[in-house]
Amino acid sequence: MRIGELADLTGVSPRALRKYEDEGLLSSQRAANGYRDYDARAAVRVRNIRHLLDAGLTLADVACFRACLDGDLTTAPPSPEGLRIARERLAVIDRRIAAQTAARDRLAHALDAAAPATAARP
Repeated sequence: MRIGELADLTGVSPRALRKYEDEGLLSSQRAANGYRDYDARAAVRVRNIRHLLDAGLTLADVACFRACLDGDLTTAPPSPEGLRIARERLAVIDRRIAAQTAARDRLAHALDAAAPATAARP
């Protein structure tokens, strides 16, 4: 199938598919006219890549799962390496949440402090 067909089938943009290919996560054959041609297994691979990205992993993280992207990733037993990567990514996400929460609290405090001054104005 061509890149547009794979994009339609998986809900992933052609640009993202090209990026996955650039990162070595997806492969295609080139037709005589230069168009990318993907086999039927590509849809499973793309869905698994999206599953991992949606879980908060990066493309670099996903590369560590390259060997199992063609199977049922959602029911496969986790590998020690996969668990390590997931724990590291979770720690990064937790730090980002803490930083965003602190920024939100500072902004809320600033707005609370400014509220009496703006309410007193005519």
